[in-house]
Formats: sequence, structure tokens, C-alpha cells
Amino acid sequence: MFSLIPRSEFDRVKALGRDDFKDLQLFADMCRYNTFIMVKKAGSGHLGSSFSAADIITYLYLRKLNTLETGFDSPDRDIYFSSKGHDVPGFYSLLYALGVLGEEQALMLRRLNGLDGHPEVRIPGVEASTGSLGMGISKAKGMAWAKKYLGAGGKVFVLTGDGEFQEGQIFESLQATAHQQVNNVTAIIDHNKYQTDMLVKDVNNIEDLTEKVTAFGWHVERIDGHDYNLLHETLLKLDSVADKPKLIIADTIKGKGISFMETPVADSETGKAFYKWHSGAPDDVTFKAGLKELMERIEKQAEALGIDPVELPVIEVDSAPPSKLAKEFVTGAYGETLVELAKTNDRFVVLDGDLSADCKLRKFENTYPGRFIENGIAEQDMVSMAGGLARMGLIPVVNTFGSFLAARANEQIYNNSTEKRKIVYTCHFSGMIPAGPGKSHQSVRDISLFGALPNATIMQPCNAHETKLVTEYAINSPDEVCVIRLNIGPSPETIVLPADYRFEKGRGTVLTKGNDAILFAYGPVMLHEALVATDLLNRIEFGLKVVNMPWLNHVDAAWLGELVIDYNKIFVLEDHSNYGGLGDRLLNALVQNQDLGSRTFTKLGLDEYPECGTPLEVLEFHRLDGKSLAERIAGLGNIDDMIESTKDMQAKYTADAPQ
Repeated sequence: MFSLIPRSEFDRVKALGRDDFKDLQLFADMCRYNTFIMVKKAGSGHLGSSFSAADIITYLYLRKLNTLETGFDSPDRDIYFSSKGHDVPGFYSLLYALGVLGEEQALMLRRLNGLDGHPEVRIPGVEASTGSLGMGISKAKGMAWAKKYLGAGGKVFVLTGDGEFQEGQIFESLQATAHQQVNNVTAIIDHNKYQTDMLVKDVNNIEDLTEKVTAFGWHVERIDGHDYNLLHETLLKLDSVADKPKLIIADTIKGKGISFMETPVADSETGKAFYKWHSGAPDDVTFKAGLKELMERIEKQAEALGIDPVELPVIEVDSAPPSKLAKEFVTGAYGETLVELAKTNDRFVVLDGDLSADCKLRKFENTYPGRFIENGIAEQDMVSMAGGLARMGLIPVVNTFGSFLAARANEQIYNNSTEKRKIVYTCHFSGMIPAGPGKSHQSVRDISLFGALPNATIMQPCNAHETKLVTEYAINSPDEVCVIRLNIGPSPETIVLPADYRFEKGRGTVLTKGNDAILFAYGPVMLHEALVATDLLNRIEFGLKVVNMPWLNHVDAAWLGELVIDYNKIFVLEDHSNYGGLGDRLLNALVQNQDLGSRTFTKLGLDEYPECGTPLEVLEFHRLDGKSLAERIAGLGNIDDMIESTKDMQAKYTADAPQ
């Protein structure tokens, strides 16, 4: 169903070598065409920034860098990588066009054993793993310094985002690069003016960039990033600048190449401009319209160049009808609860790190604008600001993706916690799923990092109702650090709690009955897999008791000891590393209370880095899907065979039974 423009067509265009660079414009739009297809097939990805950067990387690889001649392993190669990483679908498309990646691999974007959703060095042609923002210029400086030390040739080019210039490390690296006289670095800002969905100037204004970066000792040029003549002239000019590191501010258009992707929409309530194509895949109607527009551009450019029409693949979209089942988002319940609590509690304020829409904070932002602080992509600044707010008697509720909050701002979090004031940290996008964005976004260390704080309470709700209770507890409980972990995507199923459910600190809730083993889990993703495993085990007459445990670092030891008293096999299913998660807390409680005895205790979590792919692909790879869990818990090789064997035995018993 999906195929790409053949590589032979790129070779044909590349061979033109025109001085007016019109061949490069065609080449870039052909890459945009393939990028659009790749993201559609993947079901997610970043189109806006892939398209805004397409002309820059096309010029670099076709006219500037020596990498294709030297090879990606040569010490004398020119090095290019993207610091922001969101534009990687477009970069993969370029690598395919240049013969570095094959078509089959290019069509495996965000799939297991395919192409990661953010750059990974295991992919041919990728020089640095990125996706966590702010690190790129520092990495480029290290590569460039090493070239000088080793006496190697070649220069280093790094592309950054404009919103990325809100990260503090960017300014550390600007200062140090100039001070250390690492002058064989050229940074290029893809200045498309938008962050996730808002204007950079509205989130956290970074201008005047020319003046700021010049003050750090860099040579700065500002150009139209879609003008090949200017790219050529500017990079040629910078070859003669040997006494400073170089920065090009490339003014670009997010979504360049498809008219409706270049145009933001106005919010009906606030009138602010919002960009809707930062991430995600187009629906079928939009996909066909965008493909048609790109096709017409390519056809016109080929005709203007006087060459035969470019062979474009025919793409037939035959998507499955949308599910009519209502999907539950725990993040949605979180956002709604914040709005409701704000009606009666005016002490708390909400902070965001440029993820208001993803974290479902927009309703709170619009309803209580005076209590909403948009910090932009500056997690350390946001966390320390929260410390100042708490010092003045307010309750800060800090929001961003868990992987960026728990790790990047860990020292600031620790400092705040030593002051023993109440702050709520909400780690969105916790756990492995969705796994398409890759390692930089999968938060599987946060429980261990926050768990080292003596005055922190870490919770993860399993459904909307429990989310409401967790959020209420976090804001209304006595002065303590509270951490809320939230899965960001739709729950695989709505976890049903018992009618007599009580939210009691340190205690979980039994979801299924079973006498052969007991399993503790948390969050809708892993509880779903636990329930799938329970159903499979029931078919072989193996009873598994599943316990929802929302308290990840507080355990009522007496309750736990009583709960496991009749079980010799205890399992803990982690949406986290096996180190420092719920399993360690439960094990410690059992040992300290002398309740472990001769029981076996098994942690089912990550012992390696999480993989990238679809949810089921990744869960199966790590043997954390329901079927694999059932096999691991029952000690079986293949539970399907066991189920069939059980069916045969039941049929035999039925046939042999007296009539």
C-alpha cells in the first residue's frame, strides 16, 4: 500500500548539478513527499519541523558536506546532526534518497527494528542520539574539539530548533565553545517560529538572537533558510571565518511545502495562533490533499527543469474505520480535576514546559490564565521557580514529560525538597508506551530518581476516577512533595475498580481473584497486560490475583503481609526499570516485616534500554505483553500449546463422563 519515490529518480535529479540550485529544490520536495508517506504509514511523527529543515539539509548533503565521499566512518568526514531531533523523518527521507537507507527500512519509521522516532546512532548516517533538547551544541563542540586534538579534517554542523534556545545548556555551550576556541563548529537554527503548537515569542521569547549570540563571541549570519543561493553564499563566506564558531539563523516556515501545513489556526477563545502539525500523522483526507499538492509542485519543477516527469508512487489509503469505543485518557481527567479544584483552592498555580496541549492543561490555562505559568523548554528554570513559589506559600504544580522533568531537573528538585515545602511534580508520558518517539521520551527512571527523596510520595493512577483522587491528594495533602505519573496515550482499556474501592495511602486494590500467584501492577498500560495474562492463565486453570498498586514508594507493611500470606509466588509488573521501582519497595517491606520467608519474588520490568516501535511490538520484545507475562508467571514455553492441551483434556473428560 505504501511505497516511496524510487531512488533512481533522486539519482537522476542529483546528477543535474545546476548552478541555480533548482535541482536541489526539486530534490527537497521529493524528500518531503516521501517523508509525508513515511509519517502517514507510521501513524505518528513530526512533519512540521521535517519540512522546515528540508532545504537546509538538502543543500548541506548535496553541495557542502564531504560525508558521502569519505563515508560516515572516516575521521576526516564532515559531521552533521540535528540537536532537536524532531525533524528526523525528513532526515531519514534524505538518507534514503542518498542511498544510505533502503526503502524497506525507510518505511519502518517508529517500528521495532526499523527507524526510531528520534535520532539513534544505531541507524546508519545518524551521528548523535538526540531528542532531549539543549545538548546539541555541546556535543558538536566535543566532536569538533576531538577533530583538532586528533588532527582530523572536516567540520561539524549542528541543527537546533528555535524553541530549543530556551534550554539553559544552549547558553552554557555558546559561552564555552567561544571561550575554548572551538571554531570548527557551525550551528544552524531552524527558526520556524513555532514550538510544539505555539509561537516561540508567546511561549518564551528568545530574540534578539543575533545580538545575544554575537555577545557570546560567535560569528552570526541571518538568512532565509529556504533560499539556496543564500545558503550557498553564506556557507561559502563562513569558510573564511576561522577565528570564531559560526551560527546561522535560518528563518524558515514550519510545514514548508504544503500550504495548509504552513498556516497556523487561531484559537477561538484567546485569538492566539496555534500550529497543529508539530506531531502526529494526517488523516486520510488531509493526507490525500497534501500528497496532491506535493505532487503538483514536483511535476511543475520537473517540467521547468526540462526533464522527464518524476516517477511518483500511487498510494492507496484504505484505513480501517475509526473505533467507536470511547478512549479514556487519564491526562484528560487530570486536567479537568485541576480546573475543578481551582474553584475552591486558590493556593495552587500550574507551571508548564511547552506541553500544555499534550498534558491536557489548555482548559486550565484558558480558565485561569493568571494562575498558569508557561516556562517554555526550560525545565531546570521551571523547577527552581517552583521552589520560589513554594517559599512564598503557594503550591506549584509542575508539568512536563517525565523523562525531561525527573532527570534533567533532578538537582533542582533535590534542592527544593531539602527546603521541605510542598510542590507537585506531574510526570506526563511516564513509562514505555507510546514507544514510537524512542528512548529520549520513554520515562523509565523517574520512580527511582524521585524515590531517593525522603519526603516524596509517588503515585500513578489506573483510570480517570483514580486520577481525580490522586490529583486531589497531591494538592490537598499535608506539606510533602507529591509526584504524579501519568500515561499520556489512550488507555488500552478502562480499568474497572471494585464498587467498594477506597483510596488509602500505602494500600492497593485487588482486581482479580486467584490462588496460584499474586501480581502487583500500576497504571492503565501494565494493568491491561496483567488482566490479559490473567485471562490466558484462567484458561489453563492457573489463578492469578492482580493488585492495582497506585502508591509506588509507600507500602502499608501490615496490609501487604496479610495480602500475600497464602501465596508462594509474588510478581511485580513495572512500567519502569527493575531498579528503584515499586518492586524494590514491596520487597523491602516484606523483608523488613519478615513476611518474605521462602516465597519467590520476581520483578517483571526493564533490565535494558526500552525499544522503539508500536506498543505491542515493544511490549512483546521486552516480554511484558499479556501473553509473555502469562508464560513467565506460569513457567511455560508457549501458553497457546497449553491452552489447546487443556481444551483437549476437558473434551476428553466430558466425553468420558457418565451420561
